[in-house]
Amino acid sequence: MLTIRMGLSACLAAFLLLQPVAAHAQAEKAVPKSQSEIQLSFAPLVKQTAGAVVNVYAERVVQRLNPFAGDPFFEQFFGQRMPNRTEKQSSLGSGVIVSNNGLVVTNHHVIQGADDIRIALADGREFASEVLLKDESLDLAVLKVSGRDDFPVLPIGDSDAVEVGDLVLAIGNPFGVGQTVTSGIVSALARNQVTPGDFGFFIQTDASINPGNSGGALMNMNGELIGINTAIFSRGGGSNGIGFAIPANLVKVFLAAAEKGDDTFERPYIGARFEPVTSDVAEALGLEAARGALVVGVVEGGPADKAGLKPGEVVTAVNGIEVEHPDALGYRLTTAGLGKEVALTVRSNGVREISIALNTAPETPARDERLLEGRNPFAGLRVANLSPRLAQELRMEAEKTGVVVVDVARGSPGSRLGFRPRDIVVSLNGVAVPSTRAMEDMLDDDPGFWRVEIERDGQRIRQFFR
Repeated sequence: MLTIRMGLSACLAAFLLLQPVAAHAQAEKAVPKSQSEIQLSFAPLVKQTAGAVVNVYAERVVQRLNPFAGDPFFEQFFGQRMPNRTEKQSSLGSGVIVSNNGLVVTNHHVIQGADDIRIALADGREFASEVLLKDESLDLAVLKVSGRDDFPVLPIGDSDAVEVGDLVLAIGNPFGVGQTVTSGIVSALARNQVTPGDFGFFIQTDASINPGNSGGALMNMNGELIGINTAIFSRGGGSNGIGFAIPANLVKVFLAAAEKGDDTFERPYIGARFEPVTSDVAEALGLEAARGALVVGVVEGGPADKAGLKPGEVVTAVNGIEVEHPDALGYRLTTAGLGKEVALTVRSNGVREISIALNTAPETPARDERLLEGRNPFAGLRVANLSPRLAQELRMEAEKTGVVVVDVARGSPGSRLGFRPRDIVVSLNGVAVPSTRAMEDMLDDDPGFWRVEIERDGQRIRQFFR
């Protein structure tokens, strides 16, 4: 009796490896048809690609405060013999080399706050690196490795060509045990509400992903990068067969921004706000399913307004590609690229198509950032004039206007009174606050009694201070 040595998924993957390279894009998918096909292996594909997946070592120096610092009793007896201590903290993740001159893509949370970042290749060699571009809300970072220009590279594939059921390999360094390869399938697409980032659009896989895999490669059977492994769904800290990867097409536009030398990653601005489509809205509009992005607000004079987009309408597709939810719409607009024009399919009483140019958000009015000082409750607040660009940076609604708190100095009067970043200062003593300059002038009057109205997360809060 014959013995089957591999599972069906692995067998199918191995069979696909035999197809001619030039025919990958058009190759038909098939199940193994013989014992010899069942006994094939992932090994040739792993040998071809694993060298481009690296370990990322991030080290940061933190200061541990002496709990007795400032205590006159202990300072009298111990003086400076009990100073504050510093210690080094290290984190370990993975990364993918995407160009032979040493550009590495990884997750932002892998290198967050790091003072020193080193890259270790699969063969044990280590190199210093620097951060070219990072974005916390997208959880992506691009590093530049020093010293060489002939690194092994993992080519970036087309994540839009990925289908549920496709076979994939995940390569990374889980738990710091060393480079590890796991196999599985794509179990879902366009997943959102996975992380609290800018928007959610993830490839879901059942390939085992664990802590330390972050920043590693999710790869298809053509040996192409289709995603950056980012998150797991787990209550115990280990793999439960649900992992998430940032699609490669988003990685492409982020990498292009890093190669141009951009300091920040700019998102397209269309001047509209969206919410998920509910079953009631879908029924009212005659939609077959509760899918798409419901328009709930349009900025007057913005790109969406000029294109004729109206509140109450539903955007169902971008350039003919269906959008499942508002996060998917944000993803499609971002990956289309700045400077491009996209066609939106819109449903209301009928179906129509509109064109919108994708450009950066305007900074009008100028932010005129100011640090408030003096003997008043607002000392220590850094405020700015709210514009569409600043609202985008702060992840606030695009139509918001006024003076917004962008930072609060630790230990300042403003901090002690509970002010937070993203608070909008609506009025002082009943007078509207139109700009940072006007607010500073109001503080110079110093009436000694302050009646303050702020807007926080859509709620109005009124406070009295002396």
